[in-house]
This record gives sequence, structure tokens and C-alpha cells, in this order.
Amino acid sequence: MKKIIAVVISISLILLVGCNNTNNDNSNLNDKILSKNYNQIEDSAKGSTVNFYGWGGNEVFNKWFDNYVIPNMKNKYNIEVKRVGMDIDTIMNKLISENQVQNTNGSVDVFWVNGENFKVAKDNGLLFGPFLDKIENYNNYVDKESKSITTDFGTSVDNMESPWGKASFTILENSSKVPLNITDTKTLKDAIISNPGKFTYPAPPDFTGSAFVRNVIYDTVGYEKIKNLPEDKEKVREIIKPAIDYLNEIKPYLWNEGKTYPSTIAQLDNMYSDNEIYFTMTYAPNEVEGKIESGEFDKSTKFINFEKGNISNTHFLTIPKNASNKEGAIVLINYLTSIDAQASKSNPKNWGDMTVLDMEKLPTEDKSKFKNSVKIEKEVPEINANLVPIIEQIWIEEVANSNE
Repeated sequence: MKKIIAVVISISLILLVGCNNTNNDNSNLNDKILSKNYNQIEDSAKGSTVNFYGWGGNEVFNKWFDNYVIPNMKNKYNIEVKRVGMDIDTIMNKLISENQVQNTNGSVDVFWVNGENFKVAKDNGLLFGPFLDKIENYNNYVDKESKSITTDFGTSVDNMESPWGKASFTILENSSKVPLNITDTKTLKDAIISNPGKFTYPAPPDFTGSAFVRNVIYDTVGYEKIKNLPEDKEKVREIIKPAIDYLNEIKPYLWNEGKTYPSTIAQLDNMYSDNEIYFTMTYAPNEVEGKIESGEFDKSTKFINFEKGNISNTHFLTIPKNASNKEGAIVLINYLTSIDAQASKSNPKNWGDMTVLDMEKLPTEDKSKFKNSVKIEKEVPEINANLVPIIEQIWIEEVANSNE
């Protein structure tokens, strides 16, 4: 028995030493990559293959990526890019599983991440970096002081992910039907009361409907009061009460008197297209021009920008700690942050995703490439991602289920 135990202990020690050596080797390789400048990284990546993982449910994005990004990466850098459509939860499970078995030759090189999962990946040591100083286009053309760039749903980025697109919430109105100048929740309320039955919003947790509720909170309570709220439902309920009161005050004047709400933003857009309501809303303002040109939206459609700001967030790309091709990943991310790639994806005819580039930093001759890109005047960042479902639950309890 003692002999068997001794053998088991010996094997365990060998495995432990082997794992430690593997971890040390991987750490040394990462340090070696991060010690290079961008040109050296690009040279090393030539002839390699990069696996890009991201949500595959947006066919407009898929078409743009397959027909624009993949061929350009091959022509410009001799790098093959494989796009793998996969939801973020499945991607995270893959990374966690690979980490648990200490797989240092992972299948994911770059992935499109959201704020909540970035925090999980960062906190659990699943990410490579900090690598952002290697992204030349980020250093040259992005406003690195912007809160929407330095934080991701309340989590500090710390150079562990790279911005590559923006979303900004805004309300849209048919200005021919609503001549009032709307600049905040007070003037919006005046317009709603003046046009009973012509305003509504998707019921949270619909993504855009939830953003509308948060934007009301920002305007009535103030971002500064809620950005650091503890994840305590009753404390949140107390602080956002003015916004909940507001939502209940406009409720009788909503479509169907607020007894029901559209379940999705697509349903809201259809109601707006049919002139059943005079307002809709979006998280993708660059797509609006195309909807106007196609006749889906009235040509009198215009944006409503709140004076205190509209909620905006940035979507990011990051690199797993165990990525097989980190150098190729850096080159791909740098290309996706380039002027030409950003201009292409911001064009409503291609994808319509808002650019992360700062127009003030661009060469004069390149600014015209973004002439079709919408710019929201005042942006306010998203709150802690963990507060979002708490707010949505309070809305259900206090507004949707209110019998008043």
C-alpha cells in the first residue's frame, strides 16, 4: 500500500511540475510577445490563422466581416481569419473549460465580449495582456480619456480589451407630428401628454426598453448618484424612485394607456412605421438613415438628444490568455480599429456600427469617410452591469404591475 501511495505521489509531483513548467513557458511566451513593438508582431503573424469568435446572430455584421475583413486581412497581412459564430455564454464556457484543464493552446484567438463577461474573464485571469498599447490605431485615433473607452459597464478596462464599436441610445420622433423641442424627460413628458397614445417603449428586459428606463433614471436622478450604487435592491429602489414615479406619471398617456407594452424593439419600430405611434427608439443610430431611405421610417424622423446625455456603450474585443495566435490577434484587432475598417463598418449600407475613433484625431483627408456616421452630442457611460437586472425587476414590480 505504501508503495502504491508513493507511486501516486510521485506521479502527482511529476504532473504538478509539468503543469508549472507549462504555465511558466506560456507566461514567458506572453512576456516575449508583449516586449515586441507592433511591426515585429505583424511580421511574426504573417502566414498564420486567427480564430475570431463572436455573436453570429447578426447577418448584416456576418456579411460585412466575411466580405470585407477576411479578404483584407489576407491581402494586407497574409493572415487567414476564421469567423466562428457563437454566443458569449458558450464562448465563456469554452474559455473556462480550457483554463480548468490548463490548455495553453486554446481555440479562441479573439472574441467579441460584453461588459458582464469581460469582468468575469478579467477577474478570473482568463485574458492576455495588457496588450492595448500594442494597438497602433487605438493609440493614434481613439480618445483614451473617454469614460466609455476606459470602463466597460462599470469595470475598468486596464488595457485588457480594445474598443471597436459603439452603441448609443436615442429616442426618435416624427418631427412633423411632434413640433415640440424635446431636450429632457420634462419636455418629453409634455410631448407625451400632448399626444396621448402615441408613445410607448418595449418592456424590459428588452435591451432597448431597458436602456430607455435607465436613460430616464440618468435624467431624473443623475448618473453620479447611481454609478456606484451597491447591488442592493432596496437601496436601488430608494435612489431611483423619482424615475419610477415619472414612468408611472406618463403611463396613462402611453399607447394602450400603459396597460401593455411592446415586447421587442422590432414591434415598436413596426408601430412607428405604421404611424400608430409618433416615437420609437434605437441603440444603433447609424441604422436610421437606411430605414428612412428605404421608406420604413418617415423622412421627418429625427433624433432626440437629452441635454444631460444619452446612454452610450462601447463594445470591445479581447484576447484569451491561452490564445494560440496572440500576435495574429493583435494584428486583426489593429486592423479592425483602422480608419478604413471603422469607416466601412460605420456606413449604414455595410453594417452601420458607430465608430470608436475620435474625429478630432483623424487626418483631415480621412474625415469625409465618416460623413454618413451619426454622432451623438453628449454621451454618458453605462452603469455596473449587475445593476441592470435589479432595475429591470424594480420596473416590473413598480411600473408594469402597478394597478394605479
